[in-house]
Amino acid sequence: QVQLLESGGGLVQAGGSLRLSCATSRSIFIRSTMGWYRQAPGKQRELVASISTGGSTNYADSVKGRFTISRDNAKTTVYLQMNNLKPEDTAVYYCNSRSQIAPYNYWGQGTQVTVSS
Repeated sequence: QVQLLESGGGLVQAGGSLRLSCATSRSIFIRSTMGWYRQAPGKQRELVASISTGGSTNYADSVKGRFTISRDNAKTTVYLQMNNLKPEDTAVYYCNSRSQIAPYNYWGQGTQVTVSS
């Protein structure tokens, strides 16, 4: 079965940084737009950032200038570097892998990010 293995979540003080990682198989990774979504209690899941196979990126307005998404093709891993974290960033963060061509849309198990004020 398809696995998206997430790591890097945790508890951090406002203004601090975390880096999330998501690793998957090469067969999936090379065909997929990779992304990070988040869901806070009582709210809808929302796109945080995504990166295409060609390296083009997309960010939610709320994280522009603070978060950076990148992908390492050799390690088949996508990263989300989160700087200057704010309490409103607190959520469960989900790794996503999707293809419009295949198509498919896979999700990781989620990792908790908590930012204290």
